[in-house]
Amino acid sequence: MAARVTLYSRPDCHLCEVAEEIVAAVCAELGESYEVVLIDDDPELQRRFTDEVPVTFVDGRQHDFWRVDADRLRAALRGG
Repeated sequence: MAARVTLYSRPDCHLCEVAEEIVAAVCAELGESYEVVLIDDDPELQRRFTDEVPVTFVDGRQHDFWRVDADRLRAALRGG
């Protein structure tokens, strides 16, 4: 099963760490999966997201960047 949430991140990024905690908690609560993609491993992702990490995608569409709002993420995963 493919992850519904993708978090584009960087190592040693405080905002990324906070975002992953929120994503992990919301996904666990709703029984959803997520994946973390480190942008520094891919030059194209680095070019695309370098100034916006963390960036979250839900169902393949960009959802947020810099900060993750748990209520907004919950609503997106519930289809609302």
